[in-house]
Amino acid sequence: MQPPTGQPPFGKRWHTREDSGIRLDKALRWWHDDEPIEHPKIIELFNTSLVIDDDGRYQLRIGQDWCFIQVEDAAYEVRTVDVTPDERVSVRLSDRTAEALDLATLALDPDGVFSCRVKRGRAKARFSRDAQHQLGELLEEGEGGRLFLRAGQSRLALPVSLESPSA
Repeated sequence: MQPPTGQPPFGKRWHTREDSGIRLDKALRWWHDDEPIEHPKIIELFNTSLVIDDDGRYQLRIGQDWCFIQVEDAAYEVRTVDVTPDERVSVRLSDRTAEALDLATLALDPDGVFSCRVKRGRAKARFSRDAQHQLGELLEEGEGGRLFLRAGQSRLALPVSLESPSA
């Protein structure tokens, strides 16, 4: 297929791989040219096609096609928190992958939502409401608002407290 030539239609613009017009906002909603993307299958396709390249830029890779996208804050959503029988805590992400939760990267955003680093620490993931609830079920409060995570018999200190959310 040949790329378009000439002038775009009035009020529109041609898109390139470098300037796709696609972005993921802070609330993990997809947009194209400032119009919300609402079709569930397109949202799922974009969620599962999101990758971070060697330079730290986000791309959508669908088959042989790809383009860069803008990510305003978190690139992934933590959908589920699991504790394995051997007391490890893992998260399942919006791209349908799972990985161990790196407790050292757990942060409480100013709006009261947990986030963590994923993809070998290269990307931020924001907890969904369900995942936040699941994480909350594992938390215990200690002295001074200090938080601990209970995974089976393990009680692990977290780098956040209830009294001073991190930015």
